[in-house]
Amino acid sequence: MNVAGNRSRRKDYVLSTPLPVLSQLLLLSFLVGLNLPTTGCASTGGCFCELKGEISDCSCDIENVDSFNNIKVIPLLDDLLQRDYFRYYKVNMFRPCPFAGASVGQCGSRSCAVDECKEDQLPAGFKQNHSHEKDKYSKEINEKGSSESCEEQRKLGELDFTISEESREAFEDWTEHDEKQDNFCELTDIESPDAVYYDLVLNPERFTGYTGPSAVNVWKLIYDQNCFKPDEEDFTKRYLPLGQGLCLEKRTFFRLISGFHTSINVDVTANWLLPAKNAFEAPKWGPNLEEFQRRFDPKLTYGEGPSRLRNLYFAYLVELRALAKVAPYLEEEFFYTGNEKEDSDVRAKVKDLLDVVRSFPNHFDESKLFQGDALSLKEEFKVHFRNISHIMDCVGCDKCRLWGKVQIMGMGTALKILFSGDSMGPLSTVTREHRKSKIPFQLTRGEIVSLFNAFGRFSKSIHEIEAFRRMTV
Repeated sequence: MNVAGNRSRRKDYVLSTPLPVLSQLLLLSFLVGLNLPTTGCASTGGCFCELKGEISDCSCDIENVDSFNNIKVIPLLDDLLQRDYFRYYKVNMFRPCPFAGASVGQCGSRSCAVDECKEDQLPAGFKQNHSHEKDKYSKEINEKGSSESCEEQRKLGELDFTISEESREAFEDWTEHDEKQDNFCELTDIESPDAVYYDLVLNPERFTGYTGPSAVNVWKLIYDQNCFKPDEEDFTKRYLPLGQGLCLEKRTFFRLISGFHTSINVDVTANWLLPAKNAFEAPKWGPNLEEFQRRFDPKLTYGEGPSRLRNLYFAYLVELRALAKVAPYLEEEFFYTGNEKEDSDVRAKVKDLLDVVRSFPNHFDESKLFQGDALSLKEEFKVHFRNISHIMDCVGCDKCRLWGKVQIMGMGTALKILFSGDSMGPLSTVTREHRKSKIPFQLTRGEIVSLFNAFGRFSKSIHEIEAFRRMTV
């Protein structure tokens, strides 16, 4: 996604708005890609000299993740994400921006546009049932169809007459409340009647040219209003080191958002529309080393570029751990599209990937979060994350908005998995903390697709960093 102009060249961004001083300096520290003089990085490898060694808040190092991802994960994951089950994503792209005063603006570039899927382009299994039930993509539901007898329908109808309209509305409110309690993102975005399918392979994430005040405002909303702030007594420097002055839970939240932000920048600079070299050639897509350096060289980012790259690795490890934890559940999933041969192949390849994921020796340990006095932060953590999912509706570039929604939903699904209990399988239950009741753990198809694609973006970004590294040698 190309949210907030981070994937484009832009003029110096000077914070002149009357924000509190702390917020101004945080924003200035967080924004990636400031238009500063470009010197030194290409010859010294400055973007990478500090990108090595241990990843803080984890028990592994950069080199191990590079090797594991680039050799073992990427080949399997790239193949999976081309398959029908994972490439078609259903989402409501046109919900209004909920933040008053936000400058949405629209990108006029053709590169910002996305193409909806027509009915005849979809796999057979996605056409047969348009209800919004959570199990609508299972093989059994699609083969069963509408087989209830008239007598069964009559009995169900009789039951409905015993429920008042007021009670029915109350039940709907309870359901909506429960879903908000159990999820880090609201599922209404992917289950809306206005949601349509998009082919993620035909609408790839890359540079679109989206820029301007509306683009900057998106990241301003995310960082200034929805990320946890450090304690003011810890704010002693003009440019605050990323995550300084935060407890583990707040630091984890910030690093996830920063990693997401960094992934966007890496992907866009690796997929830049390069001008033609002469009159006989056409522009082509490829890596823009100068732009990558502008955003991550420590000399050009007040020393923060390597920290931002490290946060990408941190976000990758959180997603990796979520996949490892939910593996028993996913191994029972049908991955149904209506093409029996394709579905069988996908199930086998998912298992291969999950076996690799579980083989990683140093997974992120989520059990350290929300312990003791920090337990009260869990709900605030969810509220902040849901707010960020709503901010994606304020993005003026359609392609950026699409990938922003995919990635945020995927990250929210990972968090749902990590904080829904100690184990995760087809028969697992989840305790609703506000009711102390047990419910079955369940993922919708949209959550599964977004989980794999969000992990795919982080994985691809780490692979692209290695390609940039080789360009500086």
